[in-house]
Amino acid sequence: MSSHRLVMAAFFLQPITMGAWLPRIPQVQEKLGLDHATLAMALIGLAVGTLSALPFGGRLVNRFGARKIILWGYAAFLMAICLPVWAWSAPSLFGALMLVGMAMGILELGLNVEADSVEKTGGRLIMSTAHGFWSLGIMTGSLIGAVQAGLAIPPHIAVPALAALLFIPSLVLARALPKPLPSAEAAAGEADHRVTIPAPLLAGICLCTFGITATEGAVADWSAIYLRDIFAASPGSAGIGYSVFAAMVAAGRFAGDGLRRKLGPVVLARGCAALALFGTALLFLAPNGTAAIVGFGFMGIGVSVGFPLGVTAAANAPGRSAASNVALLSFTALTGFLVGPPAIGFAAEAFDIRIALMLLLPVLALSMALTGLLRPRPAPQATPQPTAAQ
Repeated sequence: MSSHRLVMAAFFLQPITMGAWLPRIPQVQEKLGLDHATLAMALIGLAVGTLSALPFGGRLVNRFGARKIILWGYAAFLMAICLPVWAWSAPSLFGALMLVGMAMGILELGLNVEADSVEKTGGRLIMSTAHGFWSLGIMTGSLIGAVQAGLAIPPHIAVPALAALLFIPSLVLARALPKPLPSAEAAAGEADHRVTIPAPLLAGICLCTFGITATEGAVADWSAIYLRDIFAASPGSAGIGYSVFAAMVAAGRFAGDGLRRKLGPVVLARGCAALALFGTALLFLAPNGTAAIVGFGFMGIGVSVGFPLGVTAAANAPGRSAASNVALLSFTALTGFLVGPPAIGFAAEAFDIRIALMLLLPVLALSMALTGLLRPRPAPQATPQPTAAQ
């Protein structure tokens, strides 16, 4: 396989087990006897783990190289993802998800540095397509999880079995990846642990992306519970909503580069944001589960290109360097992905899950209002950085 295909395969394999976990969240909730607010608190563990790993994750990539971090990260992640389904209480679920988040954050950082290096050495843009394969992987995993639930395979058996099945192929693939450029690794490490105040334009781009990724995170964690609570969906069918959502995200990302050339980033982003708003409203109005699943599909198309467009805009925004700008955008986007689900959980406990998901309307509307910041700009010259303090 070429280096481009190896990277795409790595992006595809990484989220499969995470996707298989998502449809099992309602069953874990029932097993532990958690209300929505308590479940939301436990889900914060994923956010805490991922965000706590970022300050030192870049230094690890800088020291050991992205290829080794991907290898170790795959091993750690596939072991950690088995823990949440064995949780015996809300605190143990929090701790398990925290370990998953730490491993996932470092692994995904390594994957993105590897993709950036392959782009530079191969002269071919692959970042958007690589993230499309990530969406395809999490969709595949969610379908596997839904089928396992439909076959009444207990979560504490199904998820570890899938992780064990993927363990050796993932490590073999990681060892086959090319070694990244030292400059790409150094840029990732520098951008990840140095803190600066972002320029107003960059802050606006980050805020635009925050609403998109908050929606992604909310659908990932709560779509199955929504279909179960509102339409009495079975464990096997409750995961279909997220599978459709992930499929539409993947389709949108695979088509995104061509649509961006034809429509421009602002028109494309506004059109997609409108579809996301429509899909979210449809969840509130849906008379049955089929209509709700259609709503999840519109939401998937709507949020598909938000992050890739944000990356391009951030790289060309004023700032210390393109690498540091994209690192800040990635941190903000990940924060949105991870804090959205707990916010929905607290609202679901106070009201119900249908009303709680409507909290996504204002954040999506804000993202739509800020899409004008995504217009093309000349790439800035990177400000020279002193090396003595690195």
